[in-house]
Amino acid sequence: MTDQPSPGVSGADYSGPQRVLSGVQPSGALHLGNYLGALVKFARLQHVQPTFIFVADLHAITVWQEPAKLAAQTREIAAAYLAAGLDPAKAAIFPQSAVPEHAELAWVFNCVARLGWLDRMTQFKEKSGKHKERSSVGLYTYPVLQAADILVYKATHVPVGEDQKQHLELTRDIAAKFNHDFDAPGFFPLPEPLVQGPGARVMSLRDGAAKMSKSDESDYSRINLTDDADAIAQKIRKARTDAAPLPETLEDLATRPEADNLVGIYAALANQTKAEVLAQYAGQGFGSFKPALTEVMVSTMGPVTARLKDYLSDPGEIDSILATGAARARQIARPVVDEVRKRVGFWGA
Repeated sequence: MTDQPSPGVSGADYSGPQRVLSGVQPSGALHLGNYLGALVKFARLQHVQPTFIFVADLHAITVWQEPAKLAAQTREIAAAYLAAGLDPAKAAIFPQSAVPEHAELAWVFNCVARLGWLDRMTQFKEKSGKHKERSSVGLYTYPVLQAADILVYKATHVPVGEDQKQHLELTRDIAAKFNHDFDAPGFFPLPEPLVQGPGARVMSLRDGAAKMSKSDESDYSRINLTDDADAIAQKIRKARTDAAPLPETLEDLATRPEADNLVGIYAALANQTKAEVLAQYAGQGFGSFKPALTEVMVSTMGPVTARLKDYLSDPGEIDSILATGAARARQIARPVVDEVRKRVGFWGA
């Protein structure tokens, strides 16, 4: 066995089916950034390729979660998936912890991956802060679990944000090394990131240089999927901007992060490009643009919020959808793990 990935004999010759996989952690209320950056893309992809969308509750416990809340938050994420247009008849929607093959494959991958690879993961440094010795081992190794999440379904495409592309590269390295070390060329694919399209990175309403986040202390930094029209209007009114009118060119817009963020949000919600938005509003101040943004946001998000509340009013239906999705997911995951067990040499495999 080698300590380096071996792309020359990795998964480049993979010839299996194309599949999409992604997931969101149940660690807080979802917001507009999650909707535009992930959920609507999940809904589109389900019509193109077999799609597996999970609630990442195993990832959630890498930091402390209140046990009594975790199951409820899992239902909330599932309800948001459904409200955004995911169809459980097309996409498998399930809790990560309900498919034990994720964790089983993650252990094998922990033994394939190398410490040097994980040491290069920038997100651990950001999340652990100045006291990494107090962080859980799970927080350090969660990119390996991400690799298992993806490869247990032999997923070929993964919708990710820019901040997760490094983890997908690790997944490719792990896949390549497993295929090489266990003489299994083409067994695991080398998954590709899907990061293109509008709304891929929605920024905070209070700071155009920071990503919109459910962990931000200020509720005015984000539009929650549960916000009503009045809350949306108030948050847009208070969104940070500058004094200048909207520019005519994308080059000028790029130098103004708060303006760029609001124009980008409008474009994503209205299914336009930023250039098309500027063609309509260039030269106008935010006193005119913010009400227009509020109108398009309320008209787009209002039906989503209504569907979300309807699903949350019937937790039994959500649980049934999650159970069915988990059963479908296991039909794919179990044979993959069984083959991994054989190749690794586990007794009884």
